[in-house]
Amino acid sequence: MSNLKLTAIFKAALLVATASLMLASCATPPPPCMGPTSKSLHYAVDEVKGRLMDGCIASFDRYYDDLLTIAEGDPKPENKRIFSEFLVWSGDQGLLSQRQASDYYNRYFNIKFTSMQGDYNNCSHTCPRRDRVMLNMERELSDKERGLLKVSQDSAGYYRADELYQEVELVLEATCTACNANR
Repeated sequence: MSNLKLTAIFKAALLVATASLMLASCATPPPPCMGPTSKSLHYAVDEVKGRLMDGCIASFDRYYDDLLTIAEGDPKPENKRIFSEFLVWSGDQGLLSQRQASDYYNRYFNIKFTSMQGDYNNCSHTCPRRDRVMLNMERELSDKERGLLKVSQDSAGYYRADELYQEVELVLEATCTACNANR
């Protein structure tokens, strides 16, 4: 074969390879859902909203944690409002139900315990699960420490939540002791 034919074949093969790569790059899935890059809570919330609207809904919990971490870097009382507005937006967009949005907010920024929403005042339901109930409340108290103290500087709210935790612990102990005595 002549050099001219080999050059033509090589150019054709190179053209086919280049076209294949270009087509393959069009079919490449979008990059993974990245966390916010801004260290400003306002801008980070905007980034997260954009990513959620671009289909990264499965990353909601991670994004929420990222936002909490960013807010810990600049704690202030207004951060509660920013999280509240973000969660209302999430509910309005259909990313969360109204109940889920409320639970996210209350778990971190309210003194009431979301893990105590059920009927925990009867012998047959609570006492057999008392350790699990208290463990869930302990974890939630840790989240409240993060939201109330570290994110929004609400020490009075956190210490009231801690008091409620201790009160529930005492009431459950007394209730379960009474339940056991009545058996």
